[in-house]
This record gives sequence, C-alpha cells and structure tokens, in this order.
Amino acid sequence: MSNRLRDLIRIEGYLLFVLVIAMSFPFIMALSMNERDAASAFFMVIMPCLIAGLIIIKFVNPSPSKIKARDGFLVVSLSWILSSLLGALPMFLSGAIPNYIDAFFESCSGFTTTGASILTDIESLPRSILFWRSEAHWLGGMGILVFIMALLPTLGISGQVVANAETPGPTKDKITAKFSDTAKDLYLIYIIMTVTETLLLKLGGLSWYDAVLHTFGTVGTGGFSCYNDSIGHFNSPYVEWVIILFMILAGVNFNLFYMTRRDGLRRIFKDDESRFYFSVIGIASLGIFLCLMAYDYAGGIGETFRDTVFQVVSVLTTTGYMTDDFNLWPTFAKMALFTLFFIGGCSSSTSGGIKCVRILISMKLVRRGISIKLHPHRIAQVMFNRRELSNNVVIHITNFIFTYLLLLAVGFLMISLDGFDFMSSFSAAATCLGNIGPGFETFGPTMNFSVMSGGAKLVCSFLMLFGRLELFTMLVLFSKYYWNSNRTH
Repeated sequence: MSNRLRDLIRIEGYLLFVLVIAMSFPFIMALSMNERDAASAFFMVIMPCLIAGLIIIKFVNPSPSKIKARDGFLVVSLSWILSSLLGALPMFLSGAIPNYIDAFFESCSGFTTTGASILTDIESLPRSILFWRSEAHWLGGMGILVFIMALLPTLGISGQVVANAETPGPTKDKITAKFSDTAKDLYLIYIIMTVTETLLLKLGGLSWYDAVLHTFGTVGTGGFSCYNDSIGHFNSPYVEWVIILFMILAGVNFNLFYMTRRDGLRRIFKDDESRFYFSVIGIASLGIFLCLMAYDYAGGIGETFRDTVFQVVSVLTTTGYMTDDFNLWPTFAKMALFTLFFIGGCSSSTSGGIKCVRILISMKLVRRGISIKLHPHRIAQVMFNRRELSNNVVIHITNFIFTYLLLLAVGFLMISLDGFDFMSSFSAAATCLGNIGPGFETFGPTMNFSVMSGGAKLVCSFLMLFGRLELFTMLVLFSKYYWNSNRTH
C-alpha cells in the first residue's frame, strides 16, 4: 500500500470515530425519548463505523512522511463527501426521509452549514433526527478535519495543509506556532460562544433542546430549526436579538477573537475586512428598513427594524434563519438581500459566500483601475490592513471570483432543466453555492427544495460542497494534471 493511500485511509478512520461520537448524542436521545426507529437507525450506522474505524487504526500504520499539500485536497474532499453520505443514513434508515437522495441533500446542507431543506413538515420528524442534522452544522462550521487536528495533533497530517483546503476564506493564519494549538484555541472560542448563546437562549424561555439546537444553527451559521416557521416560532424580540448578536459574531474572522486577548476589541475594528463587514450590515439594514417604511410594510417601526436587521444579518452571514417572509417584501428590499448572497461573512469565520475580504479587495482593484485610467503613469498599490498585497494574492482572489461565477452559471443552467422560473432557479444555485439556505420565489424562506427532481437535488448538494470547500479544493480533483503520475509536489 502506498504512503499516500495509507494516510488517506487512516485519516478516514479517525473521521469515522468523530462521526460515531457525534451520532452517540442523538442515539442516546432517541433511546430516552423512545424513538425506536431513530435509535435503530443510529445504531445501524454507529456500529459499522466504529468497527471499521477500529480496524483501520489497528492495521493501517501511519507513513513516515507527512501528507503533501496537493494530497490535502483529496483528503478533505473525500472526508466531506463521506461525512455527508454517512450522515444521511440515520435520516434514511429511520424512515424520517424515505428517499436517500433527499437524505443526502439534507445531510450536505447540514455539514456545509447551508440550511436548505427538502422537509415539508419539520415538526413531524423525530427530535433526535432533528438534533442530528443541526449537530452537523456545529461540526461543519469550523471544519471536520480541523476538529480532528485539535484532538489528534500527532495524526501525521500537516494542519496547515488541512486549513488551506478546508477553512473558509483566502487567509488561514496560524495564531500559534503549532497548527494543532491554533485549532484548539479556535475551537475553545467556538465552544465558549456555543455555551454562552445556549445559556442566553435558555434565559429567554427556550427549552434546553431548543436552545442547543438553535445555537448549533447560529454559531455554525447553518440555519436549521426544529420548527416550520424557524425563529418566528418563538415570537420573542429577546431571542431574535440574541441570535442576531451571535450570527454577527459567527461571521467575524475567528482569528481576531484570539488576538483581542492581547490587543483588546480594537483589534477587530482596526481590521479592514471587519470594518467592511459591519458597514455592509449597517448600510443594507438602513436601506431595506427605509424601503419597508416607505412602502408602509405591515408592522410597527420596532418590529420592522428588528425583522430587517435579522434578515440582513442572517443572509450576509449565510445562516438562513428567518423571522419574516422576505419573498413578500418590495422589489428593492428583495434585490438588496439578493446582493448579500454574493458577499458572505469574513474569512476564517463559519460563514459561506465569496467572503468580505475578496469583495473588498475587488472594489480596491476597481478603484485602482479607474485611477490608472486617469493617471497612466501612476503606481497604484492595493493595500489591505496597511500592507501591500502581492500580485499573487490578487490573482488568486480574482480567479476565485470568476470561478465562483462560472460555477454559479453552470449550476443555474442545470437546475433550470427542471423548468422553474428564472429567479427560482438562479437563487437556488446562488443559495446552495453560497451556503445560505433560503432563496427566492419557489425556494423562498417559507418554501423548501422538495419540488426539485432528484438530479437537481444532487446538483444542489454538490454546489453546497463546492461552496463550503472554497471551490478549488474539489475542482482540482477534476484536473488531469492532478492525477498525472509524473506530477511534482
């Protein structure tokens, strides 16, 4: 067995252990709630995964050399696909989602923190199944393999290789000398946020079950709820403001939270990307609020303002929770929200989308282009956080954006074969690739994706995976040069 294959199999063995541990919680819940079909389904997945994981760890020895950077793409891609395939089994075997393609769609949506759903009556499903699909948000939010790195730094895989292939955003900074220490510190912040929001939601009158489940959807920016009307079910301004706060925090670069221990909160507000992120929230919220008030939208000023901020933050951070049906909003308000589909949160956050840093740098490139057009002999630099960006970084960012738009166009064309109207098809592709959740028209916030054909659901599932893994992690696997045996590392 080659070193490359040996490392790949061993890493997947550890991934099986993580899935076993994660599924144990809803399994115990199913037993305690006498949800027999769900308990049997979890058991039928847990035991084979546990046995396979033990066999792999026992008989597949680690290779003496660390995994190469290019092999990290294969490791990460296969790990996410395997997680989605196995994560769908409890939903399918329990009968909660009788069609496996539907279950795979729901599982992909969970792990990629998209929040799109094929379920027409969420509240009819077993509570353990609903807990599992929301728990997938929490696992996928910070990255499955980064989580393994935090637990097992001696795995033999370069943590930075994993981060480069799995972590959302163009920058994957190490905040400590060892990446395993970085992973631990980031997950500690993640856990603190999770516990804090859970306690605050509990203080707002939610049950422990509701508080934990909706916290998973918030800090993971996923958006799955156990209620058909999402956060609107609680009809609580307190709950909505708590979730708004933590959606905003989850959309900030997590590395900055670590740095605030040394530099204070000013470290966040001195960062160019963070300032752009908060500016977008403010400008979009103000514009949509004024539009709704001008059109005499139903609801008082306070309620309208809260609904506006909630939906702006939910869409920008790609969480996908809702308190109101924005499909019914005036055209300007809907188009403003749709624009946010293409921005997303900050790099190294749990949010999806293109990311604020890429949009900001693209705007700086446009400004530089205008400046050079007016002053051809001027040397115009692109600055970010008071540092000049190299041409290589700029090229990578522009390549990403063009690739993102190309993949969006391909996805849109494939989904349109189902015969949906333009806005429905385009928003479906955009919301899945951006890991947002709800779209517009047929796939609006009060609708779901169940009306799609099986083929369209598979297209959307892989758009979610492509979007969560920053496009190139999976795209490189389709290149003949990647599989060339004469390649150089």
